[in-house]
Amino acid sequence: MPTRKIVDEHSKTMDKTVEFLRSELKSVRTGRAAPGLVEHLMVNYYGTPTPLKSLATIAAEPASLLIKPFDIGCLKDIERAIKSSELSLAPIMDGKMIRLNLPPLSEERRKQIVGQVKQLGEKTKVSVRNIRRDTIKQLEDAEKAKTITEDHRDKAKDEIEKLTKKHVDAIDEVIKLKSEEIMST
Repeated sequence: MPTRKIVDEHSKTMDKTVEFLRSELKSVRTGRAAPGLVEHLMVNYYGTPTPLKSLATIAAEPASLLIKPFDIGCLKDIERAIKSSELSLAPIMDGKMIRLNLPPLSEERRKQIVGQVKQLGEKTKVSVRNIRRDTIKQLEDAEKAKTITEDHRDKAKDEIEKLTKKHVDAIDEVIKLKSEEIMST
């Protein structure tokens, strides 16, 4: 039955959208030091943009991150990437490694970050709803082409609505947990 294939395909796309949100939220600063904050920074390593996690080990301490490159020659490149990022952190060169001290966040800054997290959640919900719209259009086109019946189309529409609700609820839960984490630290 082609409706099963259409629904499954779009369900997987929705799953990937929620996973992308989770990975994006790893780089959001919560007040605690976490390697996810910097591991995706792109470093210009011998002319090639390379993720920081491929060039160094990143260790988290309660209020700081230690970045120890595998190749000491790229220490300046890593420092430059951190300074040019939107993190507003000042790297401290410590011989063979870099230390990033994370000052505590003010209440006002925490609220700003929570607002950004909620905006990211809303964008992800829009993406999930767009996937739903595309699925319904594909089902209607299949029905017009007489490859599926009206009953199959309606059952698949109901299923895609349930999947959309499930994914939107999952997004809400991820955003709620991240917001609580930001406000509690």
